[in-house]
Parts: sequence; structure tokens; C-alpha cells
Amino acid sequence: MSGPFESYDDLEDADERLQAADPAERRVAIIALGHSGDPAAVGHLSGMVTDPDAGVRQQVAMALGEFDGPDSAAALAKLLVDPEQAVASAAADSMAEFKDPACADAILPLVHHGHAFVRMGALRALKELRRKDTLKPALEALRDSDAAVRVQAIGVIGFLKLEESIPALTASTGDPNAHVRRAAVGALAFSQMKPAAESITRALGDDDWMVREMAAETLGQNANGSVAADQLIAALADHFWQVRLKAIRSLGKMKIDRAVHPIGRCITHEQANLRKEAAAALGEIADPAAEPFLVLVANDPDPEVRKNARWGLQRIAARKARSGS
Repeated sequence: MSGPFESYDDLEDADERLQAADPAERRVAIIALGHSGDPAAVGHLSGMVTDPDAGVRQQVAMALGEFDGPDSAAALAKLLVDPEQAVASAAADSMAEFKDPACADAILPLVHHGHAFVRMGALRALKELRRKDTLKPALEALRDSDAAVRVQAIGVIGFLKLEESIPALTASTGDPNAHVRRAAVGALAFSQMKPAAESITRALGDDDWMVREMAAETLGQNANGSVAADQLIAALADHFWQVRLKAIRSLGKMKIDRAVHPIGRCITHEQANLRKEAAAALGEIADPAAEPFLVLVANDPDPEVRKNARWGLQRIAARKARSGS
């Protein structure tokens, strides 16, 4: 006789086991269905979304995440509105893994649900689906009273990468919530247009250091990011080393020669990550003026700092050799 925890390869006895009186046995059957890899399992799992045991419903939500498609999405949409938070959270996590654009049909109506958690979960799931018809509800959700919902709406907009959304994202960089502003700045990274770079540049002056950090990082991903070179250099004096680190990284990517000395002044900072980033950026720029700074940390106690410093010195030596100096 097989034990209740033994896996099986077919679905013949699925319905019988799913009707077991013991919730633990039902959960075991659900786990096996999730691991079966058989698309037919979705039908069996969907029939369990109203099980009286919350633990069973939670297991159903987790198992459905193994089957990407509209049928699974429809079942998970019912679990996302479950009164038990653990069940709804498991449903949100599973839905967020889906990639099939057809899943959006079952999820879109939930964007207007009365509970903020459901709206947030729905938008989070729509992000990876990248369907253009999700732009309108996402833009509308930027006016939601819940900041977490607005953050997820920005995620949808950012993944769609449509230039028409730039004005709305720019407006969100002035949102009263710092998490929303940070998300908006990060989402603007997809655009290589100058207006996006200008909006991100303004965020370097945000009151919240995490927003400034995101702005400093995002400018390095924008083709027009160099318009903010002076502001990024000024950010090297930020009170938070995390902001300085991202500014250094972006200046290095842009190869801004006039940033060598400001970056060099960060090379002996007590935070090893900052020294490592400074050495890497100076190596990227490879200006001979950076050589004295890199020599200072060529024997740094941190191996990553040493490696970057020596790599930078090699790049400068090669540049000198090419120029004959």
C-alpha cells in the first residue's frame, strides 16, 4: 500500500485523494499535482480553490504557480481575493511568475478591486505580461490612494517601455511617497530621450536618499545621462555613501574626465564598496590623472579594491603606450 506522501505520475486517483477528509492528505495530493508537470492538473487544482481549509487553499495557490496560462490565472484570481492573507499572498506570488500574455484577461478586472492588496497583486502580475492594453489601467492606478499600488502600477508602465508614458512617470517623480518617487525614477531608465534624463537629474536633489541613489544609478543607463555630469559630481559629496557609490559608477560608465579628481577623493573612504567602485570608475575613465589615486589603493586590504586598482593602472598604462607618452 502506498503512503500518503508517495508521489504519483498520473492523475487517475487525483479526485479521490483531493476529497480526503484529512486536510493534510489533500495538501499532499495538491503538492503532487503541482509537481506532475501535467497541464491537466490545472483543472483538478482549480476545483480546490473553495476548499474549507485555508492551508489547502494556500497549497493550491502555490501549486497553480507551476502552470503558466489563462486557466491557472483564472483560478489564482479567485484566490487573490481570499479572506485569508496567507492564501492571497501565495496567489499573488504565483501570479507574479506568469509570462503568458493571455493571463492578463483574468487579472485585469482585479485592478479595480476594493481591496488595495488585491489591486497591488494584480498590477504586480501584469508587469511581466507586457500587454499594451495594461497601460491605461496602470496609468489610472497612479492616482490610487495606496502608495504600494502606485509603486506596482509604475512597474507595469516601466516594463512596457512606451515613450507615451514619460509624462506620467515624470509626474510620479514628484509623488508624496518616496517609494513611489524611487520607482518612477527607476522606470524612466528605459527611455533614452533627453526629457527622461532631465527628470532623473532633478531627482538627484530629492529629500530621500534612496531616491537620490536611484537617480544616480539610472543616469548611467541613459544615453543622455552626461547632461547630469556636473550634478553627479556634486552627488559625490552626498551624506550617504550609497548615493556616492552609484554616482561614481555612472560617471565611470560615461567616462567623464573631469570627474577623475572628485572620484579620486573617494578612493580612501572607510567603506570598501565605495573604494572598489571608485577604483573601477577610474579604470573605466583611464585618464593618466587617475594614476596617483589608484596607486594609493593598489595594496588595499580589500582584495576587490586591489583588483580594480591594478586593473585601472593597467588600463592607464595601455593608454599611455598608445599615445606614446
